[in-house]
Amino acid sequence: MLMRYLTITCFLFILASTLFAQNSSDTITWRIETIDGNEFVGKIIHKDSQNITLSTVLYGEINLTTVSIKKIEPVKEGQLKNNELWTENPQSTRYFWAPNGYGLKKNEGYYQNVWVLFNQASYGFTNNLSVGLGMMPLFLFAGAPTPIWITPKFSIPIVKEEINAGGGVIVGTLLGEESDPVGLAYGVVTVGNRDANLTFGMGYGFVGSDLGETPLFTLSGMVRVSKKGYLLTENYLITTSGDNFTLLSLGGRTVWPKVSVDYGLLIPIVSEMDGLIAVPWLSFVVPFGK
Repeated sequence: MLMRYLTITCFLFILASTLFAQNSSDTITWRIETIDGNEFVGKIIHKDSQNITLSTVLYGEINLTTVSIKKIEPVKEGQLKNNELWTENPQSTRYFWAPNGYGLKKNEGYYQNVWVLFNQASYGFTNNLSVGLGMMPLFLFAGAPTPIWITPKFSIPIVKEEINAGGGVIVGTLLGEESDPVGLAYGVVTVGNRDANLTFGMGYGFVGSDLGETPLFTLSGMVRVSKKGYLLTENYLITTSGDNFTLLSLGGRTVWPKVSVDYGLLIPIVSEMDGLIAVPWLSFVVPFGK
């Protein structure tokens, strides 16, 4: 009697597990990237060691060999809009340049170039720690002193995909002449997800061991408006010796799988300045790593 009960129980458990697995496979939408660069989105209706059959909206049922698949991953809720896949934001950790509370994922990185001379590469050593290295190669111009900098950054999720905190330091110096290191120690809080968020930041500048007396404040935001397009704003308020300096910016970002382009206008506002001027911003970002 006991053996019969155990047999029935095991059978029911296996049957329930099988039905659950089938139901999960039927309901999950998958993104499959092939080694020749094609991308397919749909539900897996058959899978074995050599082949996968995918049911798609655009192409119907397609058969793929497992050796032709470079990457397969589930599509998160909200990524499909009108049967079009909006991939994860590949440049979600910063605005034009200022960081937010989100961090690079482990083994993820990017190279950024602004108007040819500004160069920075950043890399995620863990999901919570990234480091950037930058340079303006002015030594190419008659051996002028060359600015270099390092930007370690920590990021901590407070409420997953809703509130993130981050902090770090930007430290730079000049190669080619003796000078004290200068930099900024900062902290940021980001409210929102990686596609639409607002970040408040505060930092103190320093020269050598001397810390600034007044803080710098930042308020930046990002919103996704299409599969490849974003609106960006990055703004600073700096107070020194009773004078206020404000830097406003507004622009956009267009992303592709292997490169993204940021473009916009920087608007400096000084209390004694007559009228407004706008400086164009243009940068290219190439992702690398995972």
